[in-house]
Amino acid sequence: MTMKNVCSIGLLLAAAGLWACSGSHHAAAPKGQVSIIPMPAQVQEKADSFLLDKQTVLVASTDADKQTAALFNSWLKELTGYELAIRATADKNAIILQTGQDSTNPEGYTLQAGSQGVNIHGNTASGTFYGIQTLIQLLPVQPATAFYIPGVSITDAPRFSYRGLHLDVGRHFFPVAFIKKYIDLLAMHKMNTFHWHLTDDQGWRVEIKKYARLQEISSKRKETMAGRYADGKYDGKPYGGYYTQEQVKEVVKYAAERFVTVIPEIEMPGHSLAVLTAYPQLGCTGGPYEVGTRWGVYDDVYCAGNDSVYTFLQDVLDEVLELFPSRYIHIGGDESPKVRWQKCPKCQARMKQEHLKDEHALQSYFIQRMEKYLNSKGRQIIGWDEILEGGLAPNATVMSWTGIQGGITAARQKHNVIMTPGNYCYFDHYQSQSTNEPLAIGGFTPVSEVYAYEPVPTELTKEEAVFIKGAQANLWTEYINNTSYLEYMVYPRATALAEVLWSATDKRNYNNFLERLKVHVHRLELKKVNYARHVFEVTGKIADNGKGQAVIQLDSKLEGGTIHYTTDSTAPSLQSPVYTTPLAVTGNTVIRAQVFQNGKPFGNEYHQPFLIHKGLVKKITLDQEPGQSYNPGSPAAMVNGIAGNAAYNDGQWFGYNGKDLTATVELDSVQDIHLVGMNTMNARSNWIYPPKQVVFSVSEDGKTFKEVFKQTSFTKEGINQVRGKLTQARGRYVRMQVQHFGKIPAGAAGAGNPAWVFADEFIIE
Repeated sequence: MTMKNVCSIGLLLAAAGLWACSGSHHAAAPKGQVSIIPMPAQVQEKADSFLLDKQTVLVASTDADKQTAALFNSWLKELTGYELAIRATADKNAIILQTGQDSTNPEGYTLQAGSQGVNIHGNTASGTFYGIQTLIQLLPVQPATAFYIPGVSITDAPRFSYRGLHLDVGRHFFPVAFIKKYIDLLAMHKMNTFHWHLTDDQGWRVEIKKYARLQEISSKRKETMAGRYADGKYDGKPYGGYYTQEQVKEVVKYAAERFVTVIPEIEMPGHSLAVLTAYPQLGCTGGPYEVGTRWGVYDDVYCAGNDSVYTFLQDVLDEVLELFPSRYIHIGGDESPKVRWQKCPKCQARMKQEHLKDEHALQSYFIQRMEKYLNSKGRQIIGWDEILEGGLAPNATVMSWTGIQGGITAARQKHNVIMTPGNYCYFDHYQSQSTNEPLAIGGFTPVSEVYAYEPVPTELTKEEAVFIKGAQANLWTEYINNTSYLEYMVYPRATALAEVLWSATDKRNYNNFLERLKVHVHRLELKKVNYARHVFEVTGKIADNGKGQAVIQLDSKLEGGTIHYTTDSTAPSLQSPVYTTPLAVTGNTVIRAQVFQNGKPFGNEYHQPFLIHKGLVKKITLDQEPGQSYNPGSPAAMVNGIAGNAAYNDGQWFGYNGKDLTATVELDSVQDIHLVGMNTMNARSNWIYPPKQVVFSVSEDGKTFKEVFKQTSFTKEGINQVRGKLTQARGRYVRMQVQHFGKIPAGAAGAGNPAWVFADEFIIE
């Protein structure tokens, strides 16, 4: 980039008040901010600063440090048009990289920046690399020919040793170039593990030379689901793709240069329909099979009684081990129905031969047998928490996804644990309450919830807690079919998890994180990341104004933004009223609001209908907490005037896994009650079943209740509204009892597991 071009850019930015280009030496050189994500362990700002210009040199003596210096240059070139010379020594105007051999905390580093230069000392080469990532964040985000790096003293090291991001390429396939970008972003946020989910019912994505039909047949499906699972529609278009072994080696090498370990996942014994299509003799029935075209769980799995299955998997793993030098190999182990095993003569014979009490023990046998093979090759397994079923394999590491209980159980058995519970770590969940969101699997996991996550369960003792090695976010791609959509789902949520895993608990502050995120998103823009902007959009809630009256409160974290709103269902504009104080409500209403910055709308519009009824903001008690995956955070959300939506992505639904719910609302006085109601959900493909029954009762004293309405039929797909009109009901206390469905029946997704029951907005009129 020439000086003329840089000045042209500078004039444009100057017009926006960002930068001024000057003909004088470095008078206009912008200065970076100390705004680092994840937050370092110790940061001390100093008065002086260091001028980085074309004459600055990078000092690196080892091959690893030279490689890290080159990565710094690639970032710098995007901003300046030039790279710094890399030399073995220099005594001034230098950024010096030094690497030690401190293996006790290998990823730690120190960074000293002052007028004389920058010195980064890594405990090992990975620590030096993370020091450079911090230095990059000390650079300004606008183009210039020179920069001032703020004076700073940083001592830093991660809290957890395992900091991961997962990507499912079985459902949708993504090219090597994007996989590299995914790894770049991962490393930029000081995460060190890429969990590559390479096989599933809908596609096999890694070349295995000994079994060519995996590439020829298992990597392809005839069509793909179009829209939501419940719609039952397909696009009619063949779909496929796989990575050659050379491409895999290329990715693994690329990741290693960024100190990222790639852990492959080869699913077993379930999620294997794609394999069975190519090799039907490996299933219990012998087929015929077809590569999965719908999402969910299939009954057809590897035959646990067939020795050829283990031979096949050992052969596959032999080639996988040549491609991936990682200590761990992920073998899945989740969502493996036992239906076929129960009727398979070979599986039943195996159970008898091995003295196994049931099919869960047979799964344990399967996993342990494969673990022993991998152990013999010097590797260890990771599996989803279902590998706990029937007894845990001796050296296994558990990835706890169904909640935290699997991690607690494994840690108490002295097994290493990676925490990845859905309500905090599943990035295929919705992240905004906006009606404009692209299709997602369900749930609601905003940035704030990710940031609030604490990976070490409070139930563990100090001795047990050491087995929690870290956490990771998972991105399943059933509905995510392009890279732009993928980035939108991951960022900025991944930045929040990065801080959870790197920074000490006492260093974490959400409001401070948001301030740093306002700067950090410009770095994402430089990397051309299609990040989501929900964290700065308008949010709203109903609250008590202190006089027993409900008011609507609006908020936005966007600095310099102004909220405009309407209450007549029209779209907000700059001519709409400006929000300054909570809004009084007297009847059902729709609030639409938009935050504007510099006269332009920012992010999605807030659009929320509010239900106004007698129970609004009244005292409510629940007999037990909802499950972690679907917990609005307070019982008050059951009477907050906001009905949970059909996508259950708005954080309003109370979900109970195999448990009943009793909720009681206390009104201001004994009064006539004309209607009681609630909403529930029927989404069986996602394990959410309507209740067996919902019963409403009223009481004047809170002790003796009289039943006033019962409903036992819920046939509609999606939201079912329960409404009971009453003629002679009177009371101060209103009780709602929701009875859960029970276990999911055979042949359905999640068969044998307890069904979820959902409830929201307890309505009293």
